[in-house]
Amino acid sequence: MATETAVDVVMPQMGVSVSEGTVTKWLKREGEQIEADEPLLEISTDKVDTEVPSPASGTVTQILVQEGETVAVGTKLAQIGGAAGVPAPTPEPEAQPQPEPQPAPAPAAEERVAVQQPSGNGKFVSPVVARIAAEHGIDPNQVPGTGRGGRVTKQDMLAFVERQPTAAPARPQPQVAVGQPQAAVGEQAEPVTAMRRGIADHMRRSLDTAAHVTSAIEVDMSKVVAAREVLKKEYQAAYGVNPTYLAFIARAAVDTLKDYPYVNGELRGDSIVTRNFVNLGIAVELADGKGLIVPVIRNAETMNLLGIAKAVADLAARSREKKLVPDDVAGGTFTITNPGGYGTFHGTPVINQPQSAILGTYALVKRPWVITDENGNDAIAIKPMMNITLTYDHRLVDGAYAGRFLRDLRTRLESWEGDGG
Repeated sequence: MATETAVDVVMPQMGVSVSEGTVTKWLKREGEQIEADEPLLEISTDKVDTEVPSPASGTVTQILVQEGETVAVGTKLAQIGGAAGVPAPTPEPEAQPQPEPQPAPAPAAEERVAVQQPSGNGKFVSPVVARIAAEHGIDPNQVPGTGRGGRVTKQDMLAFVERQPTAAPARPQPQVAVGQPQAAVGEQAEPVTAMRRGIADHMRRSLDTAAHVTSAIEVDMSKVVAAREVLKKEYQAAYGVNPTYLAFIARAAVDTLKDYPYVNGELRGDSIVTRNFVNLGIAVELADGKGLIVPVIRNAETMNLLGIAKAVADLAARSREKKLVPDDVAGGTFTITNPGGYGTFHGTPVINQPQSAILGTYALVKRPWVITDENGNDAIAIKPMMNITLTYDHRLVDGAYAGRFLRDLRTRLESWEGDGG
């Protein structure tokens, strides 16, 4: 039954480090009916794109924030039920307190949100404001804040930047359009989304931080192919899950990481942090190349092949359906990216900071391969081969260490038995 009482729809808190979001699309218009939990709008942050469900059933009586607008967490976006009227003022939410340090597992670099600025005034700023300040070489303490308690908002920072056209960025940054982009004849331009800005900043920061090196190995996937053919019918019939090659590789990689803790580790200041667990990130492309997201399978070391296959399928579906929240992409310790589904046979992925390595899996291709029989005689056979790469941070992981990791991973895949490797 539709509610007669006005219910506010507000910008949700999408993770501890997310202080604002952008309305990307309204799925209902003023005057339309909506049911509780039915998707009402889509929002974008620098981490995820997601849908916001309606908190109640009724008529959408007010839409207060238009598509493309970025507002703080807690801002009233719309109203369900009640009478339409003049929108109530939407005050800035209280500043989030600085989180206490937590033991491992460590949050991803972009999750660390307490920023103490060099002036010594100790003013707290959101990650978005901190990023803009870093790009333009501005001390946030110099910016008058209009938010509650004098907090500096994104709008305050952008206005301050516009008043200083000669300010130079602290280091080269991807150019981000503010307002409507300009295009010449024959060109098309679109605003840079919050997610794309986040990706650009994260990838650039990784290249500026880690000493990237990539090693590759060729793997005979014959036994994996045979095992998959047997398990595919069973898994699909009993669980509705397709055991992809990615699931086999993920299971073998998690097992191999137990012997190579630096590959699953992190440089944190003057310390090397290793772990007895694996939070496995799986890179997922969003529709039409609109972004890349890396949801995390937590404690993957506790899962068998079926468990990992189900988790991969679930994360991929929720990523593309915009059902993830920022906590789903936080805390990863090791990442796998799988561009091989499009036929690519080699690549050099960028490390997902603050991790120390990322595994790349590539196309499974039948090609001639030299095999040696029990008598030492060589012959040429047609084998399903796959190239697998490991891009690692040479500050922590040396080439020989990475090579042994790849060697042992290959051994697990080439000697696969049953459903557990």
